[in-house]
Amino acid sequence: MSNPENILLVLTNVPDTETASLLAETLITQKLAACVNILSPCQSIYIWEGNVERANEIPMLIKTTQLQYDALQAAIIKAHPYELPEIISINVDGGLHQYLQWVTTQLSA
Repeated sequence: MSNPENILLVLTNVPDTETASLLAETLITQKLAACVNILSPCQSIYIWEGNVERANEIPMLIKTTQLQYDALQAAIIKAHPYELPEIISINVDGGLHQYLQWVTTQLSA
């Protein structure tokens, strides 16, 4: 199924559930996201400034549209405690049409 609504799935990780909850509420109330899933903690391993780092993080799955993406990205950067937050946008190529339409409706209301 195609995605005429230009739905995006945006991924980010934050350091704790309080930050995740506050960020999710901000994105929802500002109509930048239709839905945010806050997942269970995970361990991230990465290179930062030449060192191997390990961090417990809270992954977030954010459903939005292409139209809201720039403002959503700016809101994440503003609220995020990391110097360089992970923000990855994935185009949704398919899904339940009614759900994709719901996302669009939530963000255009």
